[in-house]
Formats: sequence, C-alpha cells, structure tokens
Amino acid sequence: MGDEEGGAPLTARPRKLLAPARLLVLSVTVLLPTLGLGCGDDDDGPATVSGAFLALTYNVAGLPQGLSGSNPAVNMPIIGPLLNGYDLVLVQESWETPDPNPMAPLRVYHEILEAASLHRFRSDPMPLPLGENPERPSALVSDGLNRFSQFPFGEVTRQRWQDCDDSAADCLSLKGFSVARTELVPGVCVDIYNLHGEAGNTPNDQDLKSQNTRDLLDFMRVYSDGRAVIVGGDFNMRLRRERDAVNLGLLESEGGLDDACIAQGIVDENEIDKFFFRSNDRVTITPTTCVFETDVFVDPEGEPLSDHDALAVDFEWRAIADDSIECL
Repeated sequence: MGDEEGGAPLTARPRKLLAPARLLVLSVTVLLPTLGLGCGDDDDGPATVSGAFLALTYNVAGLPQGLSGSNPAVNMPIIGPLLNGYDLVLVQESWETPDPNPMAPLRVYHEILEAASLHRFRSDPMPLPLGENPERPSALVSDGLNRFSQFPFGEVTRQRWQDCDDSAADCLSLKGFSVARTELVPGVCVDIYNLHGEAGNTPNDQDLKSQNTRDLLDFMRVYSDGRAVIVGGDFNMRLRRERDAVNLGLLESEGGLDDACIAQGIVDENEIDKFFFRSNDRVTITPTTCVFETDVFVDPEGEPLSDHDALAVDFEWRAIADDSIECL
C-alpha cells in the first residue's frame, strides 16, 4: 500500500528457471541431505545434516487493477509460474479475491499465483476485512503476506502493526508481519518471517517504523527465543536514511540478525526489499548469493512485472541432526 519505489538493483545474473521435473529433483535433494560428522574425524561427534535452498521475497503489487502500482491483471498470470523456480517464496501485497466477490468488478489476485504454484506447501490467505475490522475500520484489505514453500511449516501467526499513518495509504490495510516455524528436514527448524513495513517518510511514519521495529523484536524475543530465523519482505526502510538505518541496526544489535546481502559484502543504501538471517547453536545459516531478479520477472517486452524487484538469496544450512525434535 503506497510503497516507496524500490531502489536500483544490486546485481543481476542470469538464472534458469526450474522446469517442474527439475524442481522435483531439487526438492528431493534438499529434503534428503548428506549426513556427515560435525567434529572432523571424531566418530563420537554429533552427526550433522546440511542442505541449501533458494529463497525469494517479492512485493507483487496485487492491489486491484487501476489502484496497483503495476498491471496485475496482465502480470499475475506471468508471475505465478515464475515463482516455481524458488524453494521458498515470500510475497507481499498478495490478497485473495472473496467468493462471492462484493468488490466486483474489482478483484485481487492471489488465487492466480496459487493456481500456478507447484510448491508442496502454501499459506492460507487472511480474508479481506472490507471495512469491517473494528480495530481498524479504514482497512479494506488484509496483510497481503503469503508464502509458498517446498518445506512443511506450522501455523502461520500474523501480527498487525499497532498503528498506521495514512500519508501513504497504509491505513487501508492490515500491514504487519507473519511467521511460521518451518522444517527443512526432520528436526531442523527455522522460524521464517514475512513482513511489510510502514510506507511513507513523514515524521509520524518514521516514528511508526521505529515502534514497529521494536514490536517485531519484542515478538521475536518470545516466539523465536534461541531459534534460527530468516526474515524477508518489503521493509520500506533505506540505509541512506538515518532513522531507517538505526532501525535496521537494531535488528542486528538486539535481534542478532544480519542482512543477507551485506553479509556477502553487497551494500545498496537505496534498497527496501531485504532478507535478514540468524543462526543458533544447532542450525547454522549462510547466505551465498544476493540477486535482484531483474532479468526474470519481466514481461515479453522486458518491462518489470511489479513496482518492486524480486530479491533472491541462496541459503546454505548445516545442523546437528536430531529427528526427535518436533518443529511444528
């Protein structure tokens, strides 16, 4: 809702999209990682498992045609199949059209993405409030946060930001974050967050961004205490802005999170779509690539499919094996 424009892409690289058969092979490879020893040649050391997956965060600009910053009626059928090239997909501004549809002839488009998905696991979209949420009567759409995954995940917990500023139409939605405990292999769990930050840059927007950062950190201290974490989404915060930089720094200093691109020496002070990550004493997460897929998510004329660029990050992971742990 009223997002700031994404910045210039960090880098671009050719990426071959995975055909369905190739995708299935990749899924089996990731879900059946090689076993090894975590302590060199010491046979008494703990067994470890390892793997890798390709994650994507993408604001798909799924507001109704004419209100979106893009052309969703045309672009969503193109975006849907492209998402199958990634093992984990976090989307923002992706809402499901109600059935029956009281908005007709207006609609939203998540069901188009879902119909094209080859992912084994998908989130259930939050219903549209259409002005009937007593805590925010101005909200016409819900949080727009959804996920597609080759890995099983438990209940999706959704948290709305406490307040909003309507300078960028944020009060028309239930923006916030969602989280689901995700199982890479039996006994290896990562809490994966998807968020959409307050847009705009008024003094009140800046105050709200600071409050929202604190609320996210407070939530993580309880829900994700001691756990490995990945946070992706449209942060609507730029490193070049002083207060945004302070908020992003708090994720590192208080949340133990690192920016997946900066960890690889790639810094762009204008980008607002990001991945952060955190390891724990059992699961080590390492990002190995950071690419804005500007050559993938384009129409036949080469024009972007959204007003945001999709960010893809390859994550490698290594964990102490313990299939007795219940992640979900």
